[in-house]
Amino acid sequence: MEKNNPKITRAWCFYDWANSVHSLVIISTIFPIYYGAVAQQADSSSMVNFLGWQLDSSVLFSYSISFSYLVIALINPLLTAIADYSGRKKMFLQIFCYLGSISCAGLFFFTNETFTVSMFLFMFSAMGWTGSIVFYNSYLPDIATEDQFDKLSARGFAIGYLGSVLLLIFNLALVLQPTLFGLDPANTSLPPRIAFLTTGIWWFGFAHYTLYYLPKYTHRKARTGSWLLNGFRELKQVFGQVQQMAFLKRFLLSFFFYSMGVQTVMYVATVFGDKELHLEASKLILTILILQLVAIAGAYGFARLSGRIGNIKTLVLAVLIWVGICGGAYFVYTEYAFYLLAAVVGLVMGGIQSMSRSTYSKLIPAHTTDTASFFSFYDITEKLAIILGTFSYGVIAQVTGSMRNSVLALMAFFVLGLFCLLTIKDRKTESSPQALPVT
Repeated sequence: MEKNNPKITRAWCFYDWANSVHSLVIISTIFPIYYGAVAQQADSSSMVNFLGWQLDSSVLFSYSISFSYLVIALINPLLTAIADYSGRKKMFLQIFCYLGSISCAGLFFFTNETFTVSMFLFMFSAMGWTGSIVFYNSYLPDIATEDQFDKLSARGFAIGYLGSVLLLIFNLALVLQPTLFGLDPANTSLPPRIAFLTTGIWWFGFAHYTLYYLPKYTHRKARTGSWLLNGFRELKQVFGQVQQMAFLKRFLLSFFFYSMGVQTVMYVATVFGDKELHLEASKLILTILILQLVAIAGAYGFARLSGRIGNIKTLVLAVLIWVGICGGAYFVYTEYAFYLLAAVVGLVMGGIQSMSRSTYSKLIPAHTTDTASFFSFYDITEKLAIILGTFSYGVIAQVTGSMRNSVLALMAFFVLGLFCLLTIKDRKTESSPQALPVT
């Protein structure tokens, strides 16, 4: 496969533009706020009934994310192995993209009467989003040379943040000024539900630019026997390789711990601002906008920094900042302090995400044809981190009655990730797949 083809690399980056709107609109801003309003009871409580269980709405939200990612964490390792054997990574990317975007659009019908069904649609949209990402990420070492990993990873995240901000601004105008779009301001549920629909359409539509240019087959192998059995063999083979790679295993352990913190902050930041600071919906969305815009600079800034001091040292700096963020969040009680903290979160959020993806791409063996299988270990590490992070956050908040105590647990996760990073030797190299490349 030809590498560094501008059309292909541009199309690859564009999937971040297509799918990032789900993270911003559905996970972080409009959906959580609308969900909280729907879950609000007449007695001002936020207890909801879901499949016979009585739960606080914020806890159900956290558990729903955990369950969605658990399902993907269980099935994706086998699917990626099948994709590597058959060469059909794009097919799996497309399937999960369609599942997520169509489910997202289906949230247009989310009302009190459809609460249970809508929560399943929310979980399916999360499954589609996270299920597609592993196949998308695994294309990076296939389409680019190592010296382009940091730059391409940063570009993907940057345009993803930009695209999601543009759609959020449109949806925010729709929610705050419905009369500009000919909508009845008395029907307060319609604008956010239209936002869910536009998010699904955006994701579905723009993803086709990526799907058009990405190669249909990658390193296709001779078809002998069933895909399922060969998928298990492929997974076993890659697992054996991973066991022999010390740097990669240490990085995955560190990635697991600090991702528990990073991803949980991203998913519950809006809920924290709502429950602990009682900020208005418009102010919460403004905060997320600030975070996303700053993240664009963060992604490019950390990519440049890695070229000077190396990937691992750059990640160590990012994790140290995250430790400080958690400490600061525990003591945040004012609106403006929350805004300032959000700006710092945005700066390191873009950097740590893009650097983690490119660093892992450098750690897998050079010239491997099993990129999807290797990235399944990266993906399952991240998903297990999200599952445990959001679950522990929800449990601690439920038991103690305060989300601030959950923030302290996140700080502990970052500290553990930092210790693991410090055990990885950081040296410049361009040839050895077993050493950590930092250029």
